[in-house]
Amino acid sequence: MWPKSVETSLELREQYSHDWTEDLRFLPDAVALPTTVEELQAVLAYAYAHDIPIVPAGGCTGLSGGMLPVAGGWVVSLQKLNRILTIDSTNLQAIVQAGVITQHLHEAVEALGLFYPPDPSSRGSCTIGGNIAHNAGGVRALKYGTTREYVLGLEAFLPDGRPLRTGSRTLKNATAYNLTQLLVGSEGTLAVIHTATLKLLPKPRYARTLLLGFPEASQALHAAIRLLREGFLPAALEFMEQEAVQYAEAYLGYSPYPEARQCGGLLLIELDGDWLEAIEAHCGEIEALAEKEGALQSWYAQTSAERARLWELRRSIGVAVRSSGPYKEEDTVVPRSALPDLLAFVKALGQRYGFRSVCYGHVGDGNLHVNILREGLSEQAWREEVPRAVAELFQFVVQQGGAISGEHGIGWVQRRYMPIQFSETELALMRALKKAFDPKGLLNPGKIFP
Repeated sequence: MWPKSVETSLELREQYSHDWTEDLRFLPDAVALPTTVEELQAVLAYAYAHDIPIVPAGGCTGLSGGMLPVAGGWVVSLQKLNRILTIDSTNLQAIVQAGVITQHLHEAVEALGLFYPPDPSSRGSCTIGGNIAHNAGGVRALKYGTTREYVLGLEAFLPDGRPLRTGSRTLKNATAYNLTQLLVGSEGTLAVIHTATLKLLPKPRYARTLLLGFPEASQALHAAIRLLREGFLPAALEFMEQEAVQYAEAYLGYSPYPEARQCGGLLLIELDGDWLEAIEAHCGEIEALAEKEGALQSWYAQTSAERARLWELRRSIGVAVRSSGPYKEEDTVVPRSALPDLLAFVKALGQRYGFRSVCYGHVGDGNLHVNILREGLSEQAWREEVPRAVAELFQFVVQQGGAISGEHGIGWVQRRYMPIQFSETELALMRALKKAFDPKGLLNPGKIFP
């Protein structure tokens, strides 16, 4: 007798057959929707005893195919384990279940004057568990870091249902192996996380936002590098090339800033802190620096409404490109100084292989999202030649001291490129860790490893 939370309707199985990764779909045999931790444990124990593959799922917003049920089996959705259990204003911590929507946590802690910095673009639909599984970044990672920096402890189940507790509620912990950080970014291949203890910060009192437009995309990137070299540390430093803005405008159905479409590259900069005079002074200094770097125009948002308008332009790019047709998004990350060369390499690669790309991203931390559009490419070119181009792209990235994923993870679609960054010795160590946690190989099979 299956656990009661397991369902087999075709509609539900189709709902969990895909995430936001390209147009890929894999139909699971069933979907489990546990409403309690005990139900989750029962599902895992049953599946393990019957050799059923298990794929944990959060908000299904991933971009690397991390929750695709490529081997069939059961998708286990954590979405109903969605309670904020504790917000501790004294110790600046929150204890939350894995299915909590990231934006819901933002709103709950900010109502108390607190701040949870990780801010992925899908924050309105992604979950804390998914963020932890992929070590999600987002626009505020430059100043505040990624999800990893805010996870103090985890409660999880091993594939057979045995409980696992990691970390503690302390800010310092030098006790043996750091299993907490091993699970962060493990993409649901080692354990199923159900509860997390997260670090919070006091909420900054003020924020101001700038949009700076440059004639060429490379000028915007050089300006970003200089800005950071001069000692500024914005909460966010985002890059958009001209085509990215055009896609966003087409998706929104209007032009929030019509003049922006004339700029080859734009920087969206947000500064926050507790001293308004200092923030406004820094904004002025940044505008002056940008002018020296060739900026054509700047837009300065002071009110919440003006800031929201600027961010609407940036946050809509991903969904705009995704809605336009088949595409592949490569999550490249390099040392900041290599960004202009990376962008030039991407465009040269497109000319050689015959594809068009749309680039944008979190350039403050060197993270450039490269969206490769299929458009008129043949099936053969899309399935065979474009992957060769992506391999060249990642070889270039690694040569610059970068990595093949900054925040999206490896999942299903990037696993073939792992040998570009890792030796066979390093991959063997990772596989040994996987086997120690999951001897049968039932937990999220087919992910990460080539």
